Amino acid sequence: MNLAVIPARGGSKRIPGKNIRPFLGKPLISYSIEAAKRTELFDRIIVSTDSGQIAEIAQKYGAEVPFMRPAEIADDFTPTQNVLSHAIKFVSEKTPVDYMCCIYATAPLISPKYIKQGYSIILEKGANTVFSVTTFPHPIFRAYKINPEGFVEMIWPEHGLTRSNDLPETYHDAGQIYWIKGDNFIATGKMISKKAVPLILPRYLVQDIDTPEDWESAELMYENCKGKGLI
Repeated sequence: MNLAVIPARGGSKRIPGKNIRPFLGKPLISYSIEAAKRTELFDRIIVSTDSGQIAEIAQKYGAEVPFMRPAEIADDFTPTQNVLSHAIKFVSEKTPVDYMCCIYATAPLISPKYIKQGYSIILEKGANTVFSVTTFPHPIFRAYKINPEGFVEMIWPEHGLTRSNDLPETYHDAGQIYWIKGDNFIATGKMISKKAVPLILPRYLVQDIDTPEDWESAELMYENCKGKGLI
C-alpha cells in the first residue's frame, strides 16, 4: 500500500496555530491534504497530530487521524523521522507499507503534479528516497559571514574571483515532499538514506513559512501561481 503521512504538531510558537491558521481563507493544512487526495495515489492519508483541534480540521478535509501522537514525540525537538516511524509502525501492524510519502502541513504551494512525479521517480530509479529540492538563488560558494569581531569575510575565500558561471549549482531541501521506500525506512529509520534522488521544484513553488513575513510572501506567491495555472 501507499501511505501519506502529514505531521502536524500543535503548539507552534513563532506563528501560533500555524498548521490550521487560515491561509487565503482555508486552514493551512488543508492544502497538503487536498493535494494528496488529488493524486489518487494513496490508500491512506494520515495526519499525525497531538492536537484535537488539528485532528478535527484534518478529518473535515478528508484525512484520517487514527491515533493521537504521543507526547514524547510531540515537542519542539522531535525529528520528523521519529513521527514517521511511529505512523508506519501503527499502519504496518495490519498492512505492509510499500511506499510512504511524508508531506509537510505547511506547504500551501504543493502541487499534485510533483507528488506524482516523485512517485514515478522512486519507482523508475529503484531509489530508497525521493525528496523535493530547489536551487539556491545565488551561488553559495560566494557566501559571506560576519565574524565575532563584526567584520564581513567570505566563507570560501578561494572563490572570491571565481565567475558565478563556473560554480556548481547547489540545492536545498524544499520542505514539501518525501517519498520513502517502506521496508528501507523500517530497517534504517532514515528519511534520506543511501540511494536518495532529488525531485527538483521551481523556486516559485517553494516558500518556508516560519515568520509573519514568510506567510505574507507565501500568500502572494500562491495567488500569482494560482492565477497562472501553476498549482
